[in-house]
Amino acid sequence: MALSSGSKAPDFTLKTKRGEDLKDIQLSENFGKKKSVLLFFPLAFTGVCTKEMCDVSAGLSAYEKLDAAVYGISVDSPFAQEAWAQKEKISLPLLSDLNKEVSKAYGTLLPDLIGLGSVSARAAFVIDKKGVIQYSEQTPTPLELPDFKKIHAALAAS
Repeated sequence: MALSSGSKAPDFTLKTKRGEDLKDIQLSENFGKKKSVLLFFPLAFTGVCTKEMCDVSAGLSAYEKLDAAVYGISVDSPFAQEAWAQKEKISLPLLSDLNKEVSKAYGTLLPDLIGLGSVSARAAFVIDKKGVIQYSEQTPTPLELPDFKKIHAALAAS
């Protein structure tokens, strides 16, 4: 079960890849500076995940106006995520939770997806500048997208 609103957001450091660079992203670097939106998704190169990340990429300026950094998180390797981002023109940072520890910490690890093993559920978290979760949603199935109107409302209110 996903962590609930009002919980302290577990800190993490995950890898992301852009071009030649493989770098670490630490959530707590945003604390005191900006809000964060974490979008957990099951797998790169799949239809619903591609739609979600492409739609979010197209609307990144709206998140920036609300003083928020947005991250996509999956259990894919950073190399697979980068290939997918290049192919689909996904511009938000994609973070690799290859060891599945962050998905476990946020309560979003699905035990099995269509016989492929454990992956991240589709979930969204809005985290304020103090590191507290202000919005939490895990969709009933991986085929459903989070409620982005509620995500934007939570960002505007925090």
